[in-house]
Amino acid sequence: MAAVKNVEVPRVKLGSQGFQVSAQGLGCMGMTAAYGTVVSQESATKLIHHAVERGVTFLDTADMYGPHENEVMVGKAVKGIREKVQIATKFANLLNEQGHWDVRGDPEYVRESCEASLKRLDVDYIDLYYQHRVDSKVPIEVTVQAMKELVEAGKVKYLGLSEANAVDIRRAHAVHPITAVQYEYSLWQRDIEEDIIPTCRELGIGIVSYSPLGRGFLAGYKDTGATTQGYDFRKALPRFQGEHLAKNEQLRARVEEIAVAKKCSLNQLALAWVQHKGKDIVPIPGTTKIVNLDSNLESLAVSLTDEEIEQLEAAVPVHEIAGERYMEGVMERTWRFVTSPPLESWKPTSAQK
Repeated sequence: MAAVKNVEVPRVKLGSQGFQVSAQGLGCMGMTAAYGTVVSQESATKLIHHAVERGVTFLDTADMYGPHENEVMVGKAVKGIREKVQIATKFANLLNEQGHWDVRGDPEYVRESCEASLKRLDVDYIDLYYQHRVDSKVPIEVTVQAMKELVEAGKVKYLGLSEANAVDIRRAHAVHPITAVQYEYSLWQRDIEEDIIPTCRELGIGIVSYSPLGRGFLAGYKDTGATTQGYDFRKALPRFQGEHLAKNEQLRARVEEIAVAKKCSLNQLALAWVQHKGKDIVPIPGTTKIVNLDSNLESLAVSLTDEEIEQLEAAVPVHEIAGERYMEGVMERTWRFVTSPPLESWKPTSAQK
């Protein structure tokens, strides 16, 4: 397979407020957690600087990654190149006193989280600030109003949501323009196509595709059983276990056959599919290796016809994908299940007024 060299990374507008980012971003979570391999600050800085040199300037992090460590790492990496990058980070997920993940969207916590992220990133402003998960206890209008005040204070430029349902997207957008929403979106996770994508397009909201390679599955992931540096949470996900994994590997083999015929790699074909689903969709594949980042960028040179897109989707029928994308408990915090309460029900405590 002949490598495509020096692929140009286009600039695109994310949402209707004029926010420009690279057409392919970089998910930074895996540099400090989640997939069993973490990298040093030196390696992360080299990777991010290489990404920026190649034209990948849209960097995605969150306060829960680590927790906190990822923001610190990204902040150190962008020293001296801050004006060249667009930093997206998130709030709302936190560890409670019992050691379990909780969700908060009250105004006090919105302000507190933003100040903490600015300090860890060591920047004056955040380009795109997401509510990571919807708080089922706080009306989304209340949360977004507090986020709007961050924009007015110059601490945040644009607002986003992650894993919000279509109703809450509309409610949020009525308070302040939402620039982007983030969801898992890939060949093996396409449920947002039914109502989320149409809603976003109606409102002029951009879509950020996290895990566009299915957490590495569509880049050739194999469970070798080898010991890794840290916890690889994929081994707890239903799709990566036992019979589910075996069935999904059969689906992946069909995509691999198409990739061979297209003379590109599996990851390049999977990313090309996402990138061909709309100019308003920006994938943010994560990696810890420069060679993988370069390979991902070559997907921008892979052209797909409508017939080939149909062929890929037929190769991975939604109803044949085995297993839920998250384990029980985590699934219950996704957009399928969470709706914020009505605004008139909000009765803040004195600390939240």
